[in-house]
Amino acid sequence: MSLAPVAIASAIAMTLGGTAPVTATPAKRMVQPSTDRAAQAAPAAVAVHTAKKPPAKYTVVAGDTVSGLAERFGLKTRTILTLNGLDWSSLIFPGQVLVLKGAAQAAQKPAAPKAAAPASGPTHTVVAGDTVSGIAAAAGLRTQQVLEANGLGWSSMIFPGQKLRLSGSTSTAAAAAPAAPVAPAIAPVAQAAPLKVHTVVAGDTISDIAASVGQSIQAILDANNLDWSSFIVPGQKITIPSLPSPEAARSAVKAGRIAELSDSMRTNAATIVAVGRELGVSDQGIVIALAAAAQESGLENVDYGDRDSLGLFQQRPSTGWGTKAQVRDPLRATKAFFGGSANPNPGRTRGLLDVAGWEKMTVAQAAQAVQISAYPDAYAKWEPSARAWLAILG
Repeated sequence: MSLAPVAIASAIAMTLGGTAPVTATPAKRMVQPSTDRAAQAAPAAVAVHTAKKPPAKYTVVAGDTVSGLAERFGLKTRTILTLNGLDWSSLIFPGQVLVLKGAAQAAQKPAAPKAAAPASGPTHTVVAGDTVSGIAAAAGLRTQQVLEANGLGWSSMIFPGQKLRLSGSTSTAAAAAPAAPVAPAIAPVAQAAPLKVHTVVAGDTISDIAASVGQSIQAILDANNLDWSSFIVPGQKITIPSLPSPEAARSAVKAGRIAELSDSMRTNAATIVAVGRELGVSDQGIVIALAAAAQESGLENVDYGDRDSLGLFQQRPSTGWGTKAQVRDPLRATKAFFGGSANPNPGRTRGLLDVAGWEKMTVAQAAQAVQISAYPDAYAKWEPSARAWLAILG
């Protein structure tokens, strides 16, 4: 399987409950994204007058950065990241193919005007050691309120000198009209299946509950309108989410909270879903497969990888997963990932359905049981996107 480098966040990166999100991409020779703090603090790259017309796809070469490519082709850095399922701390590497199709149209469309901060509204100037959650607590706000007021996400970083708006604090609540709430990435309403409920008992934690039902902590928080600083108490009812409704999933993609599928990514994701349905795999199992493929290859049927790893799941011919042509056959590769009675490599490789107790594992644990990656936690970041993709594809 591919070995994925971990992007190490700055010491001043936003921490949530003491844990910063970890991201990784398939490993080859690494090219570090731009470290220009000003560029990171203002995500939209400025298009220059000499920008070239962007191709549909671009193959990364040594020295490239996402922000540099955005400037070269007159695009927005955030648009390229979204099109390729990347975030601001992702690494890119020589030979990696980035999708730019549709980015030009997005760049030409005027950005929707943002609500201006109230002239007398409170702000906070970030100093070394600050976190968004700490700033929110000091202002009597929820972390989500501060993120939304500043156009940030849960994986965003903040830097000394940056000014954060504190709209919604108790001191200005009476003067300002309440803002319409922003839907979470995986909306807890209009679920595709009946929701389960867990009654909190003494000693329970959100992380324990999430692990016991094979969900991410963020999915549980979103489904219950909680954040990373929330407390739970015995007797409290905790909603266990299934899948978002297709409408909620599309809304999350449109808002940029979930990675958007390119045409090729959609085709490969649809293959995974179709094979899973044919084999009678549960929604949870299909989510695991989608997250694994997203992490291993970006849902692209690539012809490169670590050592002899190839294809959607970066399966290795040298370890029994099939010939080079076979591991690059999305249909066969997906059947090999699921395994079970349809395993095309009986006795040689183990798929998800061959892993005892996979249903009780988290998405990352179950994917790792099949993939055996050097970075077992990296699959977790794809769970929200995988659930949304499955809701959309059906």
